[in-house]
Amino acid sequence: MTLVWYISGHGFGHASRDVEVLNILGRRRPDVRTVVRSAVNADLLRRTVTAPIELRPGACDTGIVQSTSVMHDDDATIDAAVRFYETFNERVDAEVATLRSDDVHLIVGDIPPLAFEVAARLGVPAIALANFTWDWIYEGHPGFADRAPAVLDVIRQAYRRATLGLRLPFAGGFETMADVRDVPLIARRPTRNRADTRAHFGIAADRPAALLSFGGYGLPSLDFARLDCLDTWTIVTTDRLRNESSARPASVVFVEESQFIDSGFRYEDLVGAVDVVMTKPGYGITAECIATNSAMLYTSRGEFREYPILVDGLRRFVRSRFIDQDRLFAGAWRESLEALRLRPPAPERMDVNGADVVAALIAQRL
Repeated sequence: MTLVWYISGHGFGHASRDVEVLNILGRRRPDVRTVVRSAVNADLLRRTVTAPIELRPGACDTGIVQSTSVMHDDDATIDAAVRFYETFNERVDAEVATLRSDDVHLIVGDIPPLAFEVAARLGVPAIALANFTWDWIYEGHPGFADRAPAVLDVIRQAYRRATLGLRLPFAGGFETMADVRDVPLIARRPTRNRADTRAHFGIAADRPAALLSFGGYGLPSLDFARLDCLDTWTIVTTDRLRNESSARPASVVFVEESQFIDSGFRYEDLVGAVDVVMTKPGYGITAECIATNSAMLYTSRGEFREYPILVDGLRRFVRSRFIDQDRLFAGAWRESLEALRLRPPAPERMDVNGADVVAALIAQRL
């Protein structure tokens, strides 16, 4: 019996939440063979997935093309989607031909339209798992509806094939799906305590710490030596954000990717070990801040339809504050960081057991 799981390659937020479900599902249903189809970095998956999976890498959708960590390339986004969906039927044919002999019983998609057309052709049920759909994102993307209306039609037709939609919090879209069920937040949660995590990554125990979380693009133009908070704050970032041409102050900790390998520590442990996360709002980091009760200092991320929904969620569920990009890149952080330390807890709490709920639903369907 085979489960095929399609994961969008847009960022790592889709994959990070899917990994949580896959790990639980692997323990509940060890009899099920799981094939993962995604363009997400294979090393990141191998480091976080504890359940046995067979990874078949490759593009399943196109997402949003980023020019930097905080800006999108609107024209390139449309061009990439048009090229991908011009050959959509051929892509479906190729997937179906590959999966014919795999005894597929169920397909899950987060949330490539390809998954649902393939399921329909194979005659198997398909579950959509997401907080948004790509037609909802694209119809609000600058220039998309004018330049690529046919792409929206293809995506919506594919989503109509979904047997069930599992809608996560901070949602948009899903109007094309006949059967939609709301599920709790899926969030990665720390497995190591704050003191052990700080000790492992070399973060001072007696100073407040802020984690820069800006994905694979990083902040290459940021000059760490210009930060105005280094006398009292420790700044933590991964080595992807290192600017080799700038000074490396002692109170800036660069976490190497190798420090995660075979160590038992994961990125969410870092999120839980710091006082503030500095980032652009995305589902994954927002969910982790909610789960760890960590504060967030966030900046804008260009015109993206999900952004205002996430910001509303931050105001309700996360101790949070906005910083504009001028102050972000100028290193004028102290005022915002100190204000967050004094801010009271968020007014509302949210269930974060979505991975258990979704894994149970999928196991039942299998």
